[in-house]
Amino acid sequence: MACVIERGSIDELMEIENQIPEFSTPKTKQLIETRLQGKTVLLLVAKREGKPIAYKLGYAEDEKHFYSWLGAVVPEFRGEGIAQTLLNEQERWCRSSGFESIAVKSMNKFKNMLMMLLKNNYSIVACHPLEDGTDSKIHFLKTL
Repeated sequence: MACVIERGSIDELMEIENQIPEFSTPKTKQLIETRLQGKTVLLLVAKREGKPIAYKLGYAEDEKHFYSWLGAVVPEFRGEGIAQTLLNEQERWCRSSGFESIAVKSMNKFKNMLMMLLKNNYSIVACHPLEDGTDSKIHFLKTL
């Protein structure tokens, strides 16, 4: 069954965020709103039968560089290509909005995300181990 991709709200993002078991400490609405304040934002939400099931959130770092900050797919809807569809739509919007690059950070533990970024020609530009040594934060960049 197909899903609809549209501009979404932070409330819809929160509905999805709180269903993601890998997020031991989900982001709060206040943290998200504070981070986005005064920025050009793109929040895409995938819906099935009107229900939010995935999102991709990013913002302009400046007029040429976009940062893809957060994203998630509710577990029961994974493996259907929804994350890829959201990534494609984010890239399309960034190109049409005049951005020259998209930066993304992920963690080593999110293997599917890492593979999707590599498959879509995002380059690893940095890697930093977490202070507690449990994982690494991997920085990606794609020139549009």
